[in-house]
Amino acid sequence: MKTPFHLMIVPTLRCPAKCSYCWSSEHTGPVMDLGTVRAAVDWLAGLNDNPVTVTFHGGEPLVAGPAFYEAALPMIAGGLAPRTVAFAMQSNLWLLDDRTAAVLAAYRVPIGTSLDGPPEITDAQRGAGYTARTRAGMEVARRHGLRVSVICTFTAQSAPRREEIVGFFRENGFVMKLHPALPSLRDDRPEPYALPPQDYGELLVHLLDDCLAHPDTLRVMNIDDLIKSVFVRRGTVCTFADCAGSTFAVGPDGGIYPCYRFVGMEEWRMGSVRENPGRAELEATEAWQRLSAFRAFVDGHCGSCRHVRYCRGGCPYNAIAPAGGEVTGVDPHCVAYRRIFDEIADRLNAEISGGDGMMALMTGRRTGAPTGIMGLVQRMVSR
Repeated sequence: MKTPFHLMIVPTLRCPAKCSYCWSSEHTGPVMDLGTVRAAVDWLAGLNDNPVTVTFHGGEPLVAGPAFYEAALPMIAGGLAPRTVAFAMQSNLWLLDDRTAAVLAAYRVPIGTSLDGPPEITDAQRGAGYTARTRAGMEVARRHGLRVSVICTFTAQSAPRREEIVGFFRENGFVMKLHPALPSLRDDRPEPYALPPQDYGELLVHLLDDCLAHPDTLRVMNIDDLIKSVFVRRGTVCTFADCAGSTFAVGPDGGIYPCYRFVGMEEWRMGSVRENPGRAELEATEAWQRLSAFRAFVDGHCGSCRHVRYCRGGCPYNAIAPAGGEVTGVDPHCVAYRRIFDEIADRLNAEISGGDGMMALMTGRRTGAPTGIMGLVQRMVSR
């Protein structure tokens, strides 16, 4: 995790977009009130005193409106002081106006938005006009100095057009973060778009090669995180970390869940912020016990894997979604993770153990060779 604790606040599951493969949004539903925000702050203040990242997620969090953020941001920052509080948001930016952008800028809220490549690819998957509306919101963010990163969802339909997609990101100077389209515990609508694990592994290796070939014009955050995991021997993002107990989500009505992906699913509800449950009460819930069972399963199932220390079986949600919420296996993308982790580890070992390994370690490249894994590590360190 980026910080020792992560709280996702989901003001609403409503969203004005109609992305074909989305399983986490609705077109109707309640919006969180400020009393729930206050209860969430009080609950978290009593739960621990760790530094925390608070991410506004959804649905579309900007549906809550500017007045919500004008009140919620100081309420959270002040109520959790003196601990360090960082904010973030995931939004399609359609509803970003100058008033909302001003308060987000005041609290230095970075925003992740979504574009799946050129307009013809993005709009085919996310709906006609999606690109234009998101790019307009990005311009509002730019005027206010807000940092915007771009998430690209690769689907079974778009992955074969990876060259066009990478070209779009390079031409626009966007840092890429990618997600594979996933199946869902909620329903089977996203399944035709789900990216097969083998294809995802090949995509990650392709993107690694692209980053090595174009180190000055392409940065893929996933590749950075995967390399960092191998290099420091631990997972550095939630997919590859034991997230139980270090990540929670609060839904529109104050319900507490293990992650935003579970919000609104009653069987994964761990209580309510208005009930102010403590750590022991959370650990006693069925949701927590299921995640603990996944951790135990990984310890037994993955014990002989060379990558287990920094993979940890992948994402628990991904693992249980195909099995209706039961722990019967690890993240199906294990095939992809093993493929890219093998590639990174083997290339890194070859660079360091070669005859000019010290040159690779110190400068990021071997004599006369193109940029290698160590070169990407060096770029991460220098940022």
